[in-house]
Amino acid sequence: MIHTDILIIGAGPTGLFTVFEAGLLKLKTHLIDALPQPGGQCAEIYPKKPIYDIPGFPEILAGDLIKNLLKQIESFEPGFTLGERAETLERLEDDTFIVTTNKGTKHHAPVVVIAGGLGSFEPRKPPIANLQKYEDNGVAYIIRDPEVYRNKKVVIAGGGDSALDWSIFLADVASEVTLVHRRNEFRGALDSVEKVQELKNQGKINLITPAEITDLHGENELSGVTVQKKGEEPAFLEVDHFIPLFGLSPKLGPLGDWGLEIEKNAIKVDNSYDYQTNIPGVYAIGDVNTYKGKLKLILSGFHEAAVMCQSAYQRINPGKKYVMKYTTVSGVEGFDGSKKEAKRETVQTIY
Repeated sequence: MIHTDILIIGAGPTGLFTVFEAGLLKLKTHLIDALPQPGGQCAEIYPKKPIYDIPGFPEILAGDLIKNLLKQIESFEPGFTLGERAETLERLEDDTFIVTTNKGTKHHAPVVVIAGGLGSFEPRKPPIANLQKYEDNGVAYIIRDPEVYRNKKVVIAGGGDSALDWSIFLADVASEVTLVHRRNEFRGALDSVEKVQELKNQGKINLITPAEITDLHGENELSGVTVQKKGEEPAFLEVDHFIPLFGLSPKLGPLGDWGLEIEKNAIKVDNSYDYQTNIPGVYAIGDVNTYKGKLKLILSGFHEAAVMCQSAYQRINPGKKYVMKYTTVSGVEGFDGSKKEAKRETVQTIY
């Protein structure tokens, strides 16, 4: 049995930052994740994808963000159960919980935090008859290493942020990038749409809209695709790689059987106070939760983690007063005895 103060389900960015916020309150944490390493989708699926909305970083690769978060929490010595999926939740008479994984590992904690991002997920695949034949032979639904596409001809299909961002990124990597979307309008950020248009004007991206990929060609590996542009005859396009980026289909998995209140495949929480679910002592933060006005951004998850930890402290230490101190004043003291001192400055107040 693994004992901890806060048990965090999901070791993505939000889960990792929860360790930091809990550590400031001298609360021990342990994380469970089905992936074999911490980082969630940022480490497993998008390590080389640039992220632009992390405060203080005009641009940072997803993998580098995870490295920074892991370094930030080193002194708080979190525990990890990796490569195992949280399977069951049992509430004990003393209002603490036991969470058991699919491999039988038991975890005991007074507070459980679900920070599982989108939960388990599968890529949404286009309806192309021979698609499966070329999976891992020219067709991929996730870009893990952009260098695979160095000096190759690449076709990306999709109209969201992932399709736009990767088209922009690969424009300087691949020998040829073609972006195909079934509509003239894109669903991604306006800045990314304008950047794609600019790269098209520079001849660095081929943009084909409204159109769809309807067939794939090649003996054992992909060598070409059929592009059907609306109102025109089908056209053959020679390619090395086809990457359909139509998003992920999220699934809560076993969490959906825990008695949590679910809305549109997300966990409803009380955002007026602490992001607690309908089960007292069980919280949900990050992309896995939902409430009125919810924004599915990493920075939103960071905020929710900070607020949630204050509530968790009161639950674990009922009646104990805690005075919040800014790290700029108090510094950061780890469980290993290390101390990052705040820089002392004289402040003059003018009345």
